[in-house]
Amino acid sequence: MNSTLIIDKSVIILVVFAVTMLMAMYSTWAERKVAAWLQDRIGPNRAGPLGLFQPLADGLKLFSKEEFFPNTPNKFLFVVGPAIAMSTALMTSAVIPWGDRFHLFGRDILLQATDIDVALLYIFGVISVGVYGIMIGGWASNNKFSLMGAVRAASQMVSYEVAMGLSIIALLMMTGTLSLREISAQQSGLHWNVFYQPLSFLIFLICAFAETNRTPFDLAECESELIGGYHTEYSSMKMGFYLFAEYANMFISSTILAVLFFGGYNYPGMSWTIENWGVNIANVLGIIVLFVKICGFIFFYMWVRWTIPRFRYDQLMNLGWRILIPLSIVNIVITGIVILRGEIAAYLGF
Repeated sequence: MNSTLIIDKSVIILVVFAVTMLMAMYSTWAERKVAAWLQDRIGPNRAGPLGLFQPLADGLKLFSKEEFFPNTPNKFLFVVGPAIAMSTALMTSAVIPWGDRFHLFGRDILLQATDIDVALLYIFGVISVGVYGIMIGGWASNNKFSLMGAVRAASQMVSYEVAMGLSIIALLMMTGTLSLREISAQQSGLHWNVFYQPLSFLIFLICAFAETNRTPFDLAECESELIGGYHTEYSSMKMGFYLFAEYANMFISSTILAVLFFGGYNYPGMSWTIENWGVNIANVLGIIVLFVKICGFIFFYMWVRWTIPRFRYDQLMNLGWRILIPLSIVNIVITGIVILRGEIAAYLGF
């Protein structure tokens, strides 16, 4: 790998990291504004115009709060838990194509930190590791409410990862690739996968809510039952890491939904824009389009949180194991039949 490519990738990684943190930070502001709008309130309006400096004030508050350690023999693991949660939330952004390419300084620069053939497997692998951050933090807190929240989070994530993985299989059968860049490229124009795999999208969306511990699947941290769940004993920036990880996961899951099912950075007329206005302008518009889709999903996350009540735990498990997994398997069978029928028809010349 030459030095120019290393510099390009380093810049992209830093930009993606900064954008992810910025989106996570201002998602906290947006959450309050959306909740206020739905409840006919004003929301944050003190710190800066429209309360735009509220996330900065919250961050400063978390940095300045006292570092509290509970009476636990596992102080090292108590610190490692939120670090794992935050690290895995940021690592998933490495394989996401934020656009096609820029043509600068006489060369093409891919708008992606790394393009690997098994990008979806990488994402599922990192997501699977993320549950350890919650489990370790809950167990090391030496608190029964934290431990119960950690157990709930682990069983919930394991349950819904099965359905999420099965829902993606049908999509992979149709696209024939695990590369997010190739999946995005196949959805040029309005050939979005959501039109061909609506059931797969619906299952993946529900499982994304469960994976991010968002309402109505926030059984791991429900205040009415478990005080604060797995992060009950946390304070200062360790608490901030858990909160930031949740919003970073929400941002990344919204991005994955947009890339897999809604064309990613593609938009109608992109090829015309490239021919008439150039690659750079076309891809700037593509990045804007992608972030519009992402913000739409983030708003949907927030809308659901302030609209739908929390499930009981038995309902949560029942939905995952007895409804979503069988639906995913049925979707795989139907997709296989449709693909096989099309291949037979093509072979026979119909």
